[in-house]
Amino acid sequence: MWIIAGTIPDPDFSLLVPEGPAPRSASLSEAGLHLPDGRTVPVERGTAALAATALQTCAALDCTPPALLLAGDTGSGSGSRRLYAWLEKALPALAPRGLTFHYLFPDVDWHNRLLLAVRELENAPLMVADAGFMYVAKMSGYADAYELFTPDVGELAFLADEKAPHPFYTRGFLLAEEQNIPVLLARAQEHGNCPANLIIKGKADHIIHESRLHAVVDSPSVPAMECIGGTGDIVTGLVTGLLCAGLPTATAALAAARLARLLAAHCRPDPSTPVSRLIAALPEVLPRSRDEILVLGRA
Repeated sequence: MWIIAGTIPDPDFSLLVPEGPAPRSASLSEAGLHLPDGRTVPVERGTAALAATALQTCAALDCTPPALLLAGDTGSGSGSRRLYAWLEKALPALAPRGLTFHYLFPDVDWHNRLLLAVRELENAPLMVADAGFMYVAKMSGYADAYELFTPDVGELAFLADEKAPHPFYTRGFLLAEEQNIPVLLARAQEHGNCPANLIIKGKADHIIHESRLHAVVDSPSVPAMECIGGTGDIVTGLVTGLLCAGLPTATAALAAARLARLLAAHCRPDPSTPVSRLIAALPEVLPRSRDEILVLGRA
C-alpha cells in the first residue's frame, strides 16, 4: 500500500483514513475527487490535486492506487495533529510500502514521533515530501530519512538556509533564482537539509539522484504553467503514481517531469486554465505501459 497524507482546506472536513490493507479507492470526475466514504472535494490545487493526479497515473498503468489519509486544516494545525496521531498508531497495521506527505501543519514534535514510528517498522517505507511536510522534515534535522523532496526554487532556497524555520524567513542573500540552483543545492546538501533525490521544479526542472545532477528537463516549455496554481502538485502526483507502479526513484522523477511538460503542451493552457482541467486531460498523454514510462525516465 502507498498512502498520500495531507490536508483539505476546509475546517469542517473530518478525518478520512484508509480502511485497511486493501482500501477502496477514490475516483475522479468533473465534480471533483470522490472519496471512499462518499464525500467529494474540489480539485483546485494542493493535496486534492496531487491525489487526483496519482489516481489518474495509476489507472493508466493499471496498478494499485494510493490510499488517502486526509484531514481538514486551514492553518490552525488541529486537523494535521489528528492526522499525525492517527498515523502514528496505525502504521504497524498498515505497513505501507510508501508515503507521500503534502500540506500538513509543520509540527516538529509530531513529525519526529511519526518518524520514530516509521523507523520501528520491519520494512521502512519510501517517503516523499512536498509543501508543508517538506518544511517540517527539513526543520527536524532528519531530511536524510526521506527518499525524495519535490521543491520549487523558492523552497530550495529555504532548504539551503540552515537557520530559517520557514520559507517566509529565508535570508535574502539566498536568491531563489534558476541560475543559483547549483549553489543552493550544494548548501542544502552541506547542511543535511535535503535527501539524495530531488525534483527541483522551475522553468527548467532539475532531477537530482544520489546527490548529483541526473537530468535537466526544459522542454516543451509552456510559460502559462508558471501562473497556474497546482501545477507543482501535478508533478508530485505523477511521481507518486509512478512510484506506486514500482519504478525506481530516478526513473519516476525524470518521467514525471517530462510528463508534466507533455501535458502542458497538449493542453496549451492560458493563465486562467484551472488545474482540474489539466488533470482531467492526463489520460490523453499518459503512457499505457511500463516500457513507455521507462523510455521517458531514461536520462
